[in-house]
Amino acid sequence: MSVKTASTNGKLNETALLSAQEMRSDALLQVQDLKMHFPIRRGFLRRIVNHVKAVDGVNLFIRPGETLGLVGESGCGKTTTGRCIIRAYTPTAGRILYRRSDGSVTDLAPLNGDELRPYHQEIRMIFQDPYSSLNPRMPVMELVGEPMKVNNIASGKELEDRVALLLRRVGLRPEYMKRYPHAFSGGERQRIGIARALALDPRLVLCDEAVSALDVSVRAQILNLLEDLQHEFDLTYLFIAHDLSVVEYICDRVAVMYVGKLVELAATDELYAQPLHPYTEALLSAVPQPDPRVRERKQRIVLEGDVPDPANPPSGCYFHPRCQYSDGKSCVHEEPLLREVYPNRFVACHYAETLTLRGVVA
Repeated sequence: MSVKTASTNGKLNETALLSAQEMRSDALLQVQDLKMHFPIRRGFLRRIVNHVKAVDGVNLFIRPGETLGLVGESGCGKTTTGRCIIRAYTPTAGRILYRRSDGSVTDLAPLNGDELRPYHQEIRMIFQDPYSSLNPRMPVMELVGEPMKVNNIASGKELEDRVALLLRRVGLRPEYMKRYPHAFSGGERQRIGIARALALDPRLVLCDEAVSALDVSVRAQILNLLEDLQHEFDLTYLFIAHDLSVVEYICDRVAVMYVGKLVELAATDELYAQPLHPYTEALLSAVPQPDPRVRERKQRIVLEGDVPDPANPPSGCYFHPRCQYSDGKSCVHEEPLLREVYPNRFVACHYAETLTLRGVVA
C-alpha cells in the first residue's frame, strides 16, 4: 500500500505510514482522532485564554458506495467535522485517511494549497442554503461549469455540452443555463448546487443539511434524486443532518455526535430499533410518528438542562449532567471511549451492555 503525506524533506512521515497501514480495508475514508479547536482570545494583546473544542476526538469511517449519516443537535460539531474532512478547515489534530481509486492512501490533514487540488476534485460538498451558496451574478452555465473550467477539464463547446448533460441529470432543462439563480425556486437551486458538486466526477460527496432549507414537499424529490445519482455515478455520501426522519430514509449507517464527540455509530435499522446510548434514545423519541395510535403511546424524552459549553465541557461523560441513567460516579469522573460492543456497533457509554433503551416504534 502506498501512502502520500506532506513532508518538508520529501520523505514519508512514519506516523502517517503507520496510520495508513491501520486503515480499515473496507473504508474509502477514515477519520482518526479528529480535533478542531478554535482559540478564544481576550485582552488588549488578544492572548489565547481557552479553546472551543468544536470537534474533540472523532473517529469514523465511510465505506465506498454507502451513505453515512452524521446527526446531533445544533452546535454539536457535525458541520465542522464535514468542513475538516473537505479541508475547508485545517484540523488541530488527527488524521483524515482517504483511499484513492488506485488503492493509495493519503492523510489529508497535513496537506495545503496545491497538494489538496486533486482531492478537492474527488471530494465535493452540497451546501445547506441553496440561496446563499450560488453567486447571484453568475448564470447557471458559469456556476456549474466553473469547476471544470478552473481545473482545465473542459472548455468551449465541450464545456457547454457537459453542463447541459449535468442539468438534464438533475432534472433541469439545458436552456436554463443562461438564467440567473433568482429565476429558480429553492428546490431548483439545490439541483443546480448538486450539478455543480458533480461537475468533477467526485467519489465522495458531503451533503451538509442538503434538504433542511427546502419545503417538505420538495425534500423527497431531492432525496430520491440523490439516491438515483448515487447508484448511477457510484457515489459515497456523508449526509450531515438534524432531521432523523430524513436520515432514516437515506442513510445506511448513522453516527451520533454530542458536544464534539461521537457517542454512537451503527447501521440505521439497528440504531433506530435499539439505541445503545441514552442521548440517541432521547433524539429518537423526537422522531414524529404518522400513526396517531402509536403517537398516543409514545413518550417524548425531554432532556433537562442545556447543552454543555464546548469551551468548558463537564468531566467524565459529557452527557452525564442530562442523563437519567447516570450513576453519579464513573459517569461523572471517567470519560467513556467509543468502543465496539457488538459487531459493527460502536458506542461511548459505560453501561451500554446493561441499559434497555427505547427506539422508534415500528
